[in-house]
Amino acid sequence: MNCWQKRGCDDEMASRCPHAVLSADGVCPISCYFANCGFPQRKYASNLDLLLDATVDRSAAIKEPCTYCEHFLTNGPRLA
Repeated sequence: MNCWQKRGCDDEMASRCPHAVLSADGVCPISCYFANCGFPQRKYASNLDLLLDATVDRSAAIKEPCTYCEHFLTNGPRLA
């Protein structure tokens, strides 16, 4: 499992989390405390070309902050 596929909360919390259970897309928003990443590869992207890369499958990220992470944008799944 990749880091962008892991929630920051445990299984019990995720079972009642409004982001995981009640939202239409199931994505943790940036405002969620548990969406903060603690992985060492975390780095906010500053390269505009990388941030705007249309080939990145952003729907694969379970947490919104991942969509701005250099690690995810570089190593994440691509659209066909």
